Amino acid sequence: MATVGRNNLNAKLVLLGDMGAGKSSLVLRFVKGQFLEFQESTIGAAFFSQTLAINDATVKFEIWDTAGQERYHSLAPMYYRGAAAAIIVYDITNSDSFTRAKKWVQELQKQGNPNMVVALAGNKADLEDKRKVTAEEARVYAEENGLFFMETSAKTAANVNDVFHEIAKRLPRAQPAQNTAGMVLVDRPAEGARASASCCS
Repeated sequence: MATVGRNNLNAKLVLLGDMGAGKSSLVLRFVKGQFLEFQESTIGAAFFSQTLAINDATVKFEIWDTAGQERYHSLAPMYYRGAAAAIIVYDITNSDSFTRAKKWVQELQKQGNPNMVVALAGNKADLEDKRKVTAEEARVYAEENGLFFMETSAKTAANVNDVFHEIAKRLPRAQPAQNTAGMVLVDRPAEGARASASCCS
């Protein structure tokens, strides 16, 4: 029973990417199983939560869906700092959104949690006839930068749950360092307390 408690994870996850890439649509499909043909732009950020069972573990995602407009960029660090995972989303029919996704990767590499699980999601895979970014180009980029890559379609639900499940599977291996740091901090005051008690008796 004790292992079950240790295997219940709360994980902050942030979605980053260009406006119109489909971040909100991916989250809505994952959390509520819905797709809206005309999704309004996110202002600032939107919050969702969803729980997944992975083998013997339960992962509760606290999902921050950030606005893609440039004017909200300065708010992004507030959402990705301390995040256990990120999904960087681009639109396969828009090469500029792929370029923007690469900039998000660079920003996370410089300023994000070094143990963060990062996924690169090529969204709108249902629009194959309008494709501007090949899956191979994105896959190679992801491999070179330590990301895992999937093409998704919020419209058809293709690979949407898979991205979140894959992140959940990778999380336990990404988080032990945080736990040990917490334990060291708890131990230090105890040592100080013992020392002061022995010196004054």
